[in-house]
Amino acid sequence: MEPLIRVENLCKDYQVTRRREGVWGGVVDLVKPRREILRAVDDVSFEIPAGEMVGYIGANGAGKSTTIKMLTGILTPTSGHVSVGGLVPWRDRTHYTRHIGAVFGQRTQLWWDLAVIESFHLLRKIYEVEEGAYRKQLDLFRELLGLDEFLHQPVRKLSLGQRMRCDLAAALLHGPRLLFLDEPTIGLDVVAKESVRVFLREIRDQLGVTVLLTTHDLGDIQQLCRRIVIIDHGKVIFDGEIDELRSRVGDRIKLTIELREAATSASLADVTGTMPVIWRAGDGLVHEVEFSRRDVRSAEVIRAVVNDRPVHDLRIEEQDIEEIVRGIYRRGDAKATDAADEGQEAGDA
Repeated sequence: MEPLIRVENLCKDYQVTRRREGVWGGVVDLVKPRREILRAVDDVSFEIPAGEMVGYIGANGAGKSTTIKMLTGILTPTSGHVSVGGLVPWRDRTHYTRHIGAVFGQRTQLWWDLAVIESFHLLRKIYEVEEGAYRKQLDLFRELLGLDEFLHQPVRKLSLGQRMRCDLAAALLHGPRLLFLDEPTIGLDVVAKESVRVFLREIRDQLGVTVLLTTHDLGDIQQLCRRIVIIDHGKVIFDGEIDELRSRVGDRIKLTIELREAATSASLADVTGTMPVIWRAGDGLVHEVEFSRRDVRSAEVIRAVVNDRPVHDLRIEEQDIEEIVRGIYRRGDAKATDAADEGQEAGDA
C-alpha cells in the first residue's frame, strides 16, 4: 500500500554567522563576517502509512522541529523530497493545508476573545467545510472531548487543559487526513493528559487520522505510539517499534524480591552463583537484583532464589523508555549506538 507520508533524503541547511570576541572582533565582523553552514536535518528518510500514529522524538536541537516545518510546508528543504498524499507541502501549500491539521504546544489557533463555538464557526468558513460535515465532526468532538461545559465561554477564560481540548477539535473540524502534534500535553495535569490521549486513540481508530507526534513526554509515546523515529544531530538513529527498541537497547531487567525471612545481599549472591547478575547491597526482607536479558533469563534467576529461600513476592521491571532513549543519545555507550545503527538499517531495508 502506498504510504501517506514519504520522506526521502531530506536535508535543511542554515547559514549562520560566528561572532568574534571583543570590540576589534566586532569591527572585523562588519567587514568580513565569518559565515558557516549549519545542517539542521541531514539525509532523513522514512515512510508512514495512513492511519498510523508515530512518535518523532529527539533532544533539543536534534532537528525534529525543522523536519516538522518542512512536512507542514512552512520551510523549503535544501535538498531531498517529501510527498504527503501525493502533494509536495511547500509547493502545493494552499491545497495541502486543507488536508492537514496541527496543534503546536501552547500556541492556540483560536480567537482569544471569542467564544469557542464562534472560533469553530470561523474555521468552518475558512476551510469551506460543508455544513453537514461540520456538524457531524463537531458533535463527535463534543462527545469525545466533553466540550459542552465551556463551548460558549471566551477562549481567554479556559484552563490550559480545556483550551488544549478545543485546539484539538479545531485542528480536526475540516476532516484532515494527517495531524501534526507538537507537545500536545505540555503543562497538563494527569487527568487532562489522559483525556487528550484517549481522544487521540479514538480519532485514530474511528476516523483513521494519521498522527505524527513530537514530544519530550515519553509517557505520551508509550501510551499512543507503537512506532517511534528518533533523530539526533539531524540524523535518524532509530526507526522501528518501541518493543524492538527495548529488545535491542533496553535489555536491563530489575527483579525485586520480597523474602519471608531476612537475608543479606551477599548471601543471595551466593544463591545465584556465577550468574551474571548484580545484587544491590543491603540486608532485610526486600532485595533488588539487575541483569541483562541477553546474559541470563529471568526464570533462571527466580528459580535459583525460590529453590533456596522462602519468597513472599516478586516484581519484574523492564528499563523505562526514557532511560533507553537517553542511552541512545549518549554516544559513549557503544552498545546503544550499535543497536541504534542496526535499527536504522532495519528501517532502511
